[in-house]
Amino acid sequence: MGDATTPSVSSTGTRTKLERGRGALGPALELVHTGRAPTRAVLTAELGVTRATAGAVAAELEALGLIRVDSRPGASGGTAGTGGAQGRPSHRLSVAEDGPVALAAQVHSDGFRAALVGLGGRIVATAPGKVTVSADPAQVLGAVVRAGAELLAESGRRCVGAGLAVPSAVAEPDGTALNPLHLAWPAGSPVRDIFAECVKAAGIDGPALTGNDVNLAALAEHRHGAGRSAQHLLCVATGHRGVGGALVLDGRLHSGSSGLALEVGHLTVNPEGRACHCGGRGCLDVEADPLAFLTAAGRSPGPEVSLLQQARDLLREEPGEPAVRAATEELIDRLGLGLAGLVNILNPDRIILGGLHRELLYADPERLRAVVADRSLWGRSGGVPILPCTLDHNSLVGAAELAWQPVLDDPLGALA
Repeated sequence: MGDATTPSVSSTGTRTKLERGRGALGPALELVHTGRAPTRAVLTAELGVTRATAGAVAAELEALGLIRVDSRPGASGGTAGTGGAQGRPSHRLSVAEDGPVALAAQVHSDGFRAALVGLGGRIVATAPGKVTVSADPAQVLGAVVRAGAELLAESGRRCVGAGLAVPSAVAEPDGTALNPLHLAWPAGSPVRDIFAECVKAAGIDGPALTGNDVNLAALAEHRHGAGRSAQHLLCVATGHRGVGGALVLDGRLHSGSSGLALEVGHLTVNPEGRACHCGGRGCLDVEADPLAFLTAAGRSPGPEVSLLQQARDLLREEPGEPAVRAATEELIDRLGLGLAGLVNILNPDRIILGGLHRELLYADPERLRAVVADRSLWGRSGGVPILPCTLDHNSLVGAAELAWQPVLDDPLGALA
């Protein structure tokens, strides 16, 4: 008999496989997280490792409480070509429904929302906060973090960190809100530091990170929504006020040298148009947002619900009313002109539209696509697909992606 402290051949082999696969833990988790590895066979192929190594990696991620491995054979276990040895159905992989969560927070001109978001971009719980956003960012961020902390306490889940989406360019490396034009916050507010302090004061573990709301919406849509598989994804959206844009290149957000890239709201689309908060005139920000739509339709916005909801309701409930139809065409033409300029500069392989812009696309997709094709250099040679965003609360999901990223990079290190 061998020494009791000497590992058996089988356990030594398992450990060796696991050690070889530890560098693949992060890539493997991202594949499951983004839905690109529904089975162990697909995971094996995507990672370029042996079945044994892929099995060890999946088992380790399951032991960390991040994924579930279902070894039961069945027709739903995969598609043709995903089976295991001797044609057996491959083990199914999915994110753990009862696993850790990230705290996600979003602030906009009409209030805030907090949520818990698990792997896979799945929103577990939300806590809307319809409040007047004060001029003190610390007060607002403290309130949204407290709402998130209550959700965490109720859920009993482990938290991997927190992410915040704000309607402003966020300058790097300081994490300051450079131009919160639709909030009363001072320019240059240190939102990342304030948010981190609030998260720490609430006793929430993990990093606290901050980003622009449309950037984060684009990231979420690229990983979990309408932007999947796009190499060069352009996202343009209007939320409660203003217009934002984002670009994902080869799976990564393009934020420029200091986090300020793709401020598409300040493209001029009507030189004789409305005065913009930035000091210009006729920018997309004021020519193609919910307030612009309501104004063009001759409607006075009310205080009861958000401007975005009022614009959506009008577009959905009275699409044939002449003033509403004229406003719809006007905003589509302005939006299409801006998109055409962006296509000429960026050459994306897909455009996705969010907020009210998604509703405008639904209202008259042919008109919007025709405007873009007519005004863009490459529009007549095949065109660029223009699609609606598909995720509810995509900025919240994107904020959670910030907090999940350290886990995706190094699952063992982040959860140790």
